[in-house]
Amino acid sequence: MLDINPSSVRQWSRLGSRAMFGQSILALAENLSNLMVLSADLGKSSGLDRFAAAYPEQFINTGIAEQNMIGVAAGLAKEGFVPFATSFAPFIAMRACEQIRMNMGYMQMNVKAVAIGSGLAMGFLGNSHYGTEDLAVIRSIPNLTVIAPADCAEILKVVYAAAAHEGPVYIRLTGSINTPIVYSADYDFSIGQAIQLRTGTDVSIIAHGSMVHEALLAAKLLEEKNVSVSVWNMHTVKPLDGNALEQCYSHSKLVVTVEEHSVIGGLGSAVAEHRSLYAAAPPLLRLGLPDQYGVTADYRYLLEYYGLVGSGIGSAVLSFLDGSKTNTVLS
Repeated sequence: MLDINPSSVRQWSRLGSRAMFGQSILALAENLSNLMVLSADLGKSSGLDRFAAAYPEQFINTGIAEQNMIGVAAGLAKEGFVPFATSFAPFIAMRACEQIRMNMGYMQMNVKAVAIGSGLAMGFLGNSHYGTEDLAVIRSIPNLTVIAPADCAEILKVVYAAAAHEGPVYIRLTGSINTPIVYSADYDFSIGQAIQLRTGTDVSIIAHGSMVHEALLAAKLLEEKNVSVSVWNMHTVKPLDGNALEQCYSHSKLVVTVEEHSVIGGLGSAVAEHRSLYAAAPPLLRLGLPDQYGVTADYRYLLEYYGLVGSGIGSAVLSFLDGSKTNTVLS
């Protein structure tokens, strides 16, 4: 595995999530002879050009045909290969939904579906390319493990963990180039085990993907307002870490979920479903994208527009604590 240190993570951050996925796959190939990688005509966009050049017999470009790609990947898995199949989030999650449901969910083929450009990362390409409903679709399919890495270092961890995991996995890559750094040193990563990045007694913020870094920024701003905040990286959206959630319920006055996804069907919904089993659980504030098609703009502008930055998250939490916002969905 590549070495995770301050120097390497700075370089990976500049490359961004998609290029880092390609770097991780290239490193994985050195030790996984039965690795196969498939792309829906997005090899370069998925950061896979170097891998394709180095391992041409282990790379398949299926063309813009995500449904066929998942079927081919399932066939390869049946023959003992470990296939990673990649495309933009809305196309792999929704265009190929039936194939994911049958081949990965029902048949439990050992396929790793990788959604690049999830959330709002595609910027000016607009709503046709935004992956804002993919978790709601994929999370509803039985037998799938769903992971959303927080930064480039965690992408490396997730690729290796997914390859070692026996069963279908959906990997959700958010962010663009200059991905903010969450981890600058090596750490223990396990599928299904959330990571507490900060301790606090008033509010627990639970986030995944690009929002982990923003949650940490929000926690610092809230600390200046005398609000003590814990931050959790819930990198595995399915299965959820119930033990981590129980800690949040027992140690916080408010639980907050933050995600670069619609407020319907994603992490916030998953936590709400879990929380409904606990009569004494604290209030839940769900922050994410509104249930509507959004504007088309630069990626960072979009995050700020929807309040999915540290200052916006902090303001939403303060408003909720002050009682001036009763709606649990940020719109």
